[in-house]
Amino acid sequence: MLAKRIIPCLDVKDGQTVKGVNFENLKYAGDPVSLAKKYSDDGADELVFLDITATNEARKTTLNMVEQVAKQVFIPFTVGGGIKTVEDMRSILLAGADKVSINSQAVKNPQLIKEASSYFGSQCIVVAVDGKRVDNDFYVFINAGQKNTGLKLLDWVKEVEKLGAGEILLTSMDADGTQAGFDIEMTKLVVENTNIPVIASGGAGADSKHFCDVFEKAKADAALAASIFHFGTLPVPKLKEELLKNNICVRV
Repeated sequence: MLAKRIIPCLDVKDGQTVKGVNFENLKYAGDPVSLAKKYSDDGADELVFLDITATNEARKTTLNMVEQVAKQVFIPFTVGGGIKTVEDMRSILLAGADKVSINSQAVKNPQLIKEASSYFGSQCIVVAVDGKRVDNDFYVFINAGQKNTGLKLLDWVKEVEKLGAGEILLTSMDADGTQAGFDIEMTKLVVENTNIPVIASGGAGADSKHFCDVFEKAKADAALAASIFHFGTLPVPKLKEELLKNNICVRV
């Protein structure tokens, strides 16, 4: 059985880690380089670093910070935000990232997924998908959750897989920052209709049952969280201990 992965997420704005609720009302959560080192030392399985305003500000991800983080961590490290071309991806991978994550640009230019996976290999390409309930269905949003694309979630994740993505980072905008638990319905729907790993994101709280549920009920391959790790309400080692008690396979 493949071990389930626990992935802290660093949403970065103006050089600082931030966290909000439903993609709004951001508050600062610390220095991303220091936090990254802490999570690597604590036994996190991977890290995700998202420059959350790069797309809306029409700029590229800050490579200097990527280089600093890469020097501090010894676990796989995914970077996203403002990536528009294969050359952007190359720069980020050369700066020390193991994978790149694309979201808005993947929707605007789906062939970028195919081109990138052919060039770097599917294992390097993560497609981030922000989903939200609209009129009893799930739709894909872009530009940091500000724009409804009109794309149905299920149609898009199937297309993403077909184009060669190696993994889907699925965020529920409805659950994001609420700490009320992952969106089991949305996650389960995507897992059951794709054949590539799915990282569940949005809604993790201090109750380890939230993680048990997303692994057992939705069958997610990995779970991503931010606030509970940044503010120490459920440290990574404690979470893994609880998951093991519930017979969920994790690396320790």
